Amino acid sequence: MRNYIRHPSDIPIRFVEEEQEAPVSHAMHDVGYGGLSFNSDKALAEGSQIHICIDTVSPVFEAEGVVAWCQPEGDAFVVGIEFINKEDIFLARMVEQICHIEHYKKEMLEKEGRNLTSKQAATEWISKFARMFPNP
Repeated sequence: MRNYIRHPSDIPIRFVEEEQEAPVSHAMHDVGYGGLSFNSDKALAEGSQIHICIDTVSPVFEAEGVVAWCQPEGDAFVVGIEFINKEDIFLARMVEQICHIEHYKKEMLEKEGRNLTSKQAATEWISKFARMFPNP
């Protein structure tokens, strides 16, 4: 079973490493059963603690995590974070669904010229794709 599920990766994420003072912004990569992954311009040490913030959703999603893995990808790295608080897994999956719905909303505007409200996009996405959305 995969611990990190692919989803639209255009959602910005800010993180602060335990020894760092200022937040760093990157693009979110995956959200899954136990954590999330994101692209980073630098390698992060496995086992280091990190504070994560996704402020493009309401309410803002914040969680504490541990770097589970860090893999090079091109000129950057993909970093996998495991949540410390297991309740954050459910919240992160809700964020993932919101990301899919917003991605669907943009896609419908680009491909079909339909400017859906968030509620309309959610209703359509749920009827078309929710049954295929992996359930932990």
